[in-house]
Amino acid sequence: MSQYYELYRRSSIGISLTDALDDLISQGKISPQLAMKVLFNFDKSMTEALAEKVRSRLTFKGHLDTYRFCDEVWTFIIKNPSFRFDNETVTSNKIRIVACATRDSSANR
Repeated sequence: MSQYYELYRRSSIGISLTDALDDLISQGKISPQLAMKVLFNFDKSMTEALAEKVRSRLTFKGHLDTYRFCDEVWTFIIKNPSFRFDNETVTSNKIRIVACATRDSSANR
């Protein structure tokens, strides 16, 4: 089992990477196994980069519409959230927050 979540594959860069890998597979330029290795490295790199390099802080308020906990992953649907960064406030109609537990790379899973 992979030790990294596949969460970032649904981001715009993850979707673009997946599309490019699919094209390369269909053209016979790479094997599906190589594409899976690339995606695993993408999952690992995104997780590590966000953990090590992002130091921004924000606060937010909104109405908690829905929440669930499944397979050690929390999902929250927030209606009418407002996010406050240093000197800027951003609002939206609805957002989804997905929170995953940090996985210990030395753990046997």
